[in-house]
Amino acid sequence: MAFFFSFSSCNSINFLLISIALSLLIAEPTITQAATYGSVVKFRASSWKYAHATFYGDETARETMGGACGYGNLFDSGYGTNTAALSTTLFNKGYACGTCFQMKCVNSKWCYGGSPSITVTATNLCPPNWYQDSNNGGWCNPPRTHFDLAKPAFMKFAQWKAGIVPVTYRRVPCAKPGGLRFKFQGNGYWLLVYVMNVAGGGDISNMWVKGSKSGKWISMSHNWGASYQAFAVLGGQSLSFKVQSYSTKEIVTASYVAPANWYTGMTYKAKSWENFH
Repeated sequence: MAFFFSFSSCNSINFLLISIALSLLIAEPTITQAATYGSVVKFRASSWKYAHATFYGDETARETMGGACGYGNLFDSGYGTNTAALSTTLFNKGYACGTCFQMKCVNSKWCYGGSPSITVTATNLCPPNWYQDSNNGGWCNPPRTHFDLAKPAFMKFAQWKAGIVPVTYRRVPCAKPGGLRFKFQGNGYWLLVYVMNVAGGGDISNMWVKGSKSGKWISMSHNWGASYQAFAVLGGQSLSFKVQSYSTKEIVTASYVAPANWYTGMTYKAKSWENFH
């Protein structure tokens, strides 16, 4: 699978000074924050941190379709153009797929006035470029924390000709209306499911499937990105799923999501209340 990304470069002395200063910050995984209200676990926003952001593709966001998380056409799957490819440090082997980030452009002449913020969903990986220095082209090299945005998203808070800008960012709850969505791939002996429209923390760590005939929960293994797989014969029976949040550890059960005559290539929706908070 190819992960497309490209961006302009900036050669101003002021920018380099900002880059060097911010690169001294130690990148670290986003800290899980959750609060329990009665029996409901709610994901809470994290503290603000510093990073950089670039963009890839053009105004149509064609190059952002597909990607490492496996969401396919981002318009059809509900993510649109407010999306980002994460550096390896943030991507977390695909467990960060679906997470949401709020960010602002800071300390750059290319930032729009008023410091408008944008909120994006992680849908792709920005791979390392070991042929470039981490502070001069290799923006996604570990251990840097970096966001490669869809160009329409980048243009909401900075002028695109900047190429790269310093940002302040934080993890925020994902506002996804409706229930979880399950996109089916695979065959009669191998079911591969991409989980989309995940609210709350936006991420998942474990998944189980149960057929209406077998009546037993089968643990699904993580394939890549937002996909989980089960090596089992599940045809001819309606399917239910249990999904666990990576951030809050909460488990949501989506009952009878797919009918008995389900088939691959289709996306099935859970009930509107079957989602995280």
